[in-house]
Amino acid sequence: CRGTGRVRWVRGHMVFSRACVHCGGSGRQEHRACLRCEGSGAVQGSESVRVRIPAGVDDGGRVRVPKCGHVGRRGGRPGDLYLTVEVEPHPLFTREGKDLYLVLPVAVHEAALGAKIEVPTLDGRGNIRIPPGTQSGQRFRLLGRGVPDFRDRGHAGDLVVEVQLVLPRVVDERSKALLREFAELNEGNVREDF
Repeated sequence: CRGTGRVRWVRGHMVFSRACVHCGGSGRQEHRACLRCEGSGAVQGSESVRVRIPAGVDDGGRVRVPKCGHVGRRGGRPGDLYLTVEVEPHPLFTREGKDLYLVLPVAVHEAALGAKIEVPTLDGRGNIRIPPGTQSGQRFRLLGRGVPDFRDRGHAGDLVVEVQLVLPRVVDERSKALLREFAELNEGNVREDF
């Protein structure tokens, strides 16, 4: 092909052309292929790459790393590397979309009398006010304290705090007497709707 990448031949009055079988149409021919890369110009291997994962990316989300994929053929630019993110479970929080959920242990006296309680958040600590008479399973929402939205900077989901009443172990006689007195003062059937 003499570097043109095409082979031409004439049959009668017709001229035919096709890609050169020796150079694959590139116009270049390797006379001795490298034993390591077998003439491809690239050797497969692994390499460590530092990648920035955006805050708030979802489990199963993909992150693109430009020009870190396979080398392009015949001197072409390298492809992109795509990573699939697996978010590890957190010991305190569960996640649904951009909202975080936290089960908060609350003492009986805090729920009955009301309390200001410090709770963990993604960015440190926050406070919630438990009103008097709070029931187990009741939820409170801290706006904007959930998972940041990596597509919309400055916005985040909410932290939903669910109260879980923790009953004390009553072993001493004084505590038992106080609970009996409390029960007498607050008579009522909590199961009357059953």
